[in-house]
Amino acid sequence: MSARAVVTGLGVVSPNGLGLEEYWRNTLAGRSAVREVTRFDASSYPSRLAGEIDGFEAGEHLPGRLLPQTDRMTRLALVSADWALTDAGVEPDDLPDYAAGVITASHSGGFEFGQHELKALWSKGGQYVSAYQSFAWFYAVNSGQISIRNKLRGPSSVVVSDQAGGLDAVAQARRQVRKGTSLVVSGGVDASLCSWGWVAQQAGGRLTTRHDPERAYVPFDAEASGHVPGEGGALLVVEDAEHARRRGAPRVYGEIAGHAATMDPRPGSDRAPGLRRAVELALADAGAAPGDVDVVFADAAAVPELDRIEAETLAEVFGPRGVPVTAPKTMTGRLYSGAAPLDLAAALLALRDGVIPPTVATRPAPSHALDLVTGAPRPARLRTALVLARGQGGFNSALVVRAAED
Repeated sequence: MSARAVVTGLGVVSPNGLGLEEYWRNTLAGRSAVREVTRFDASSYPSRLAGEIDGFEAGEHLPGRLLPQTDRMTRLALVSADWALTDAGVEPDDLPDYAAGVITASHSGGFEFGQHELKALWSKGGQYVSAYQSFAWFYAVNSGQISIRNKLRGPSSVVVSDQAGGLDAVAQARRQVRKGTSLVVSGGVDASLCSWGWVAQQAGGRLTTRHDPERAYVPFDAEASGHVPGEGGALLVVEDAEHARRRGAPRVYGEIAGHAATMDPRPGSDRAPGLRRAVELALADAGAAPGDVDVVFADAAAVPELDRIEAETLAEVFGPRGVPVTAPKTMTGRLYSGAAPLDLAAALLALRDGVIPPTVATRPAPSHALDLVTGAPRPARLRTALVLARGQGGFNSALVVRAAED
């Protein structure tokens, strides 16, 4: 269990950028992709904004045989995995059998595929339902399809969870690397911007009903009223550091240094929320003190009570305004299981380039005592970043990444 798990490849599919450098360029420029939904008619719903991915044509990236059997979510995930492996300089055919695995997170599975097949069932009859429905909707389908496409037959699984699941999947990848797996493709990509998925998200009660894209998703703001959803995420190549050195990996973005996951107490309990404990345990796992953390990528729920809990946690651990905080997801919407892996990719790029990306749209309330980076990127000397994620139902996850050694 002594192996160090490092990130050697990143693949990003985001509403404000397809591909790693396009995403990072637009994020540093503060370009938001939040706007009126176009993938279906949302005019009759209370919420009508989302972070949609434009310009993605699956047929330009994937063989035609895969298209009838995959949901949009899986197509995005397959391309993200391809880009991550290419970025890492990994040729899957060169890896020994069972040396590499796939561990992803999923919030909703292939909702859009399922919607189409249900429509066929009720409008035409069962004989018109695709046989691929048996797995295309499933939570584990991204892990399975990435594994099959790249012949990655090592330890593989899926974490079925909301925002926190994306970090928990990467932590599980780290665990497998420490047990002897050479590398794991890990992270999360979600896409359920369809009418069926929209109904489910509305039922969660956390979507904003504001229709102004520039003031809809405003975490830590006195006018916070919920989040804007989005699609996409990021997949990472998590690799044994010695294996990366031996094969001459072109780059190491950083080390997965620490992680912890906790649960909040049941509603009405007098016990404290679990986020602070997750932060403290993750720092301890990394062998880090609060003063070692140079930037926090916040969960940024934009629900007043949840914002209060997160802001108080950061003030208690780091001191009032004691560490720069950012939430670049205000430009993309919350991507569910893809949100935290995208934040993790942004954190690694921030460590690489010495710059903290901005939080757009929001005007932080003074009562939160946060040093929230807004307006423009902030140059900084960065070595250690903390990424936070919370899922509906009380899940908390905290992950510490450290800059790569020379």
